[in-house]
Amino acid sequence: MPQHTLPGERRTEPTGSLEDLLTEHQYTAAAAWLNEHAAHVIADELARIPPDTAAVAFRMLAKDDALEVFEELEPGDQQALLEGVRGPRFSELVEGMDPDDRARMLREVPAKVAKRVLAGLSTSERQMTAALLGYPDGSVGHYMTPEVVALAEDLSVAAALEVVRAKGGEAETVYTLPVVNSSRRLRGVAELRELVLSDPTAMVSDLVSTAPTYMFATDPAEDAARLMSEANLLNLPIVDSEKRLVGMLTFDDAIEVLEEAESEDVARQAGSAPWEGHYMAVGVLRLARTRAVWLSLLLLAATLTVGVTQAFEETLAQVAALALFIPMLIGAGGNAGAQAATACVRAIAVGEIRMSDLGRVIWREARVGFLLGTMLAVLGLGIGAVFVDIPIAVVVGISLILICAWAATIGGTMPLLARKVGIDPAVVSAPMVTTLVDATGLVIYFVTARLVLGI
Repeated sequence: MPQHTLPGERRTEPTGSLEDLLTEHQYTAAAAWLNEHAAHVIADELARIPPDTAAVAFRMLAKDDALEVFEELEPGDQQALLEGVRGPRFSELVEGMDPDDRARMLREVPAKVAKRVLAGLSTSERQMTAALLGYPDGSVGHYMTPEVVALAEDLSVAAALEVVRAKGGEAETVYTLPVVNSSRRLRGVAELRELVLSDPTAMVSDLVSTAPTYMFATDPAEDAARLMSEANLLNLPIVDSEKRLVGMLTFDDAIEVLEEAESEDVARQAGSAPWEGHYMAVGVLRLARTRAVWLSLLLLAATLTVGVTQAFEETLAQVAALALFIPMLIGAGGNAGAQAATACVRAIAVGEIRMSDLGRVIWREARVGFLLGTMLAVLGLGIGAVFVDIPIAVVVGISLILICAWAATIGGTMPLLARKVGIDPAVVSAPMVTTLVDATGLVIYFVTARLVLGI
């Protein structure tokens, strides 16, 4: 049985290659390897190796250990393993999964695989899974667990604990216990700790938080996960439109939601489309496809820089030394814009700024950019004085101030404006802002040169 990592203990890393052991038919050694490592380590290793080899290793795991490892995998890797598992083992695997984890997997797999999975479920598990799949994509209803221990508001503490003992084994969590009325409408929340420490004759209604934090099942999952983080909640009750309890978002599922959102934002901020699965298992062609479209769009957008340079060709012909500082100026502007865009995307994601703050963000980032530009201008004056003459150094210094102020303002406001029109803020972050600032920064530079040098 895999050894699990204790709190404060360092995670065990693989000491050898599981793939090599299986390829060389050293099954005894492979079984020992699986027995020595925790579920999350085994899952990571299975995601790295070919599906047929991974299926061999997976079939060597005990039933309970296999389920734990399986739930650690990404949906795409789960699908690959399911294709190599047949018969009773397949049914045991999908039946043993938590409904929310099963629904998450089924959203990613082909229809024929989903049909096979659903067909292998018992009636009750199939109904719970189908209910979760019925919620809108990206909603918290997709991620919540319907296996919840709910307490009636008219129970005593002693009776409530009996309910927990009777039903807790089937629930995913019992630390947070929703309290409902006869119509299953959420009345509040009781913590297990409070029940255990309270007088057995006390009423549950006396322990209930009368203003519970909850979300509707159709609300965005990321919003629910962020709320849990901000409110320091272990579990979040989920209700339907009539405030009837339908499930609970647990902290581990909230972490997965935030991880998915973070991975998606990072990919888009880098000018790439997000992908599913382990990086080492994703094919080269698939990785290239996720990046090719954005690189092509950014290349076309970069033609603005070529057009600006061509428009000011006469200015460059008169003062050729201006060309020396173009890379430095557009680099500084692009970096300043990317910094502001990244900060703004992060602030939007965690709810620190909203559209109503647009004016304040513009004023704030303009001042930040001005201060940064002034600092860089001092360096630019020194560099310009060393390589060319003082007038051109002055042009470089003034341009740095203006470009950085402009870049920071653009970088800070574009994500907010994108969200206003329904575009993911991460899409218009670093690469797009940098490309825009490159072109407009050159305009600022050449116009400044004309004014200062009188050309």
